[in-house]
Amino acid sequence: MADTLPEVPERLDQLLSRAAATHPARPAVVTDDSTMDYAAFDARVTEVAAGLQALAPEPSVVAVGTVLHPDVAVAYYAAVRAGHTVAVVNPLLREDDLAHVLGLAGARVVLLDAGLNARLEKVHDRLPELREVVLIGAGADGLGLLASDAPLAAHAGRAEDTAALQFTSGTTGRPKAVRLSHRNVTVNAAQIARAHRLDGETVSLNHLPTYHPMHLNSAIAAGATQVLCASPEPYAALMTANRHRATILYSLPVRLARLAADPDLDSVSMPTVRRIASGGSGLPVPAARRLSKRFGVPVFQGYGLAETSPLTHSDDPDHPVHGSVGTPVAGTECRVVDIDSRAVLAPGGVGEVQLRGPQVMQGYAGGPDGTGLEPDGWLSTGDVGRVDEDGRLFLVDRLKDVFKCDNFLVAPSDVERVLRLDARVADVVVVELADVEHGAVAGALVVLAGARSDALADVIAQANDALPYYQHVRDAMTLDAIPRSGNGKIQRRLLATQLTSHQPVAG
Repeated sequence: MADTLPEVPERLDQLLSRAAATHPARPAVVTDDSTMDYAAFDARVTEVAAGLQALAPEPSVVAVGTVLHPDVAVAYYAAVRAGHTVAVVNPLLREDDLAHVLGLAGARVVLLDAGLNARLEKVHDRLPELREVVLIGAGADGLGLLASDAPLAAHAGRAEDTAALQFTSGTTGRPKAVRLSHRNVTVNAAQIARAHRLDGETVSLNHLPTYHPMHLNSAIAAGATQVLCASPEPYAALMTANRHRATILYSLPVRLARLAADPDLDSVSMPTVRRIASGGSGLPVPAARRLSKRFGVPVFQGYGLAETSPLTHSDDPDHPVHGSVGTPVAGTECRVVDIDSRAVLAPGGVGEVQLRGPQVMQGYAGGPDGTGLEPDGWLSTGDVGRVDEDGRLFLVDRLKDVFKCDNFLVAPSDVERVLRLDARVADVVVVELADVEHGAVAGALVVLAGARSDALADVIAQANDALPYYQHVRDAMTLDAIPRSGNGKIQRRLLATQLTSHQPVAG
């Protein structure tokens, strides 16, 4: 277990009030068009919280969903300060999934942007508990209309109360609603701030597709300044970092990999950025090395789940080991168990990753506390990995992505790694395909880098020559790009269905 836990306030919104009291004039949330200091941020949250209490006097679930924008930061904390539970909704969800997550949460009030509202209107009749919709984000003044100078009504608030609902990514099934207590979230914010070396001098550049509360909360816990970059383009993030003199850049692996592969990378610089952080899925080692060499800064990764608030591991932000997600953050335990026997494995053994710590969820919505946890508090992650002698975690694959061919365990990432050695492969995903003779075999969806589509058969043949027979790719097809969810994750089950509808091109 890592070192002792940082001190945190009782409630989530007190992270903000503490920061505002300590350094009121420090910029808190910044965009190219606006700057909100901590005092203004905290005051705005109180005004909107009062409006939310008038809109929903009884404790309710308030859902918040918009693309990267300061309004979501205010709405998130205001919902909690009003005594409600905040549910963070991915604003890229389509109608069916939107109805699913809002219904699962039992949302009574939704604060969302115009794009998400257009989808909500099509499924509103499927949500009988939903009473109020408030437009926020670019071009909307819903928070201004909601804000009130009425005094906040007192409400009982305990560290163990549910503060937030965070939805799983839905890569292996319909999203689940994870119940996180105030303590879960506040402790994790402090854990992240310590692990990432955040402090009052930090200016973090948030380059994520949605406003993930992990970075919001950790920046506030540290009293840091956070800069929002809504453009998905990697170079836009670099330019934004330079304009605002960012010291750390947070981005998705798919964006960082694109940046690393760009032939014009040598033409740009980031003189103030001291670290680059990646999370959400694995960053390929060659991409991490390329970025680190080009910018002369460490590139490090972390690991976590919606069920763990989210972070449980972080690599050393000054001396990372590429390919690893690092060691557990403060107060957190990690072990690896055999997939079949469930026995705890020694360092180096490959099995399912289990986690235990103060950031581990209360349970899933619809279930009692502890739902989804072992009786002694361990959470089975569904991820396959190994821990080295120094306690560093190396992830192998998702347990539900791993499959057996002729009783040999096949990790799609192992096959993908070999395929990526071919310069003609720009991107690739390997999926499980049912097979009568072998039980399951590997299929591949490949993005070719400037090569003709008829090169695919040769790409697959060369990879198969380098793999044991049970890892051979049996079917493959080309795509212009690998589709990913809003948080950058790959939905393998959907891609497998797409592949099975095509004729095989390699045997």
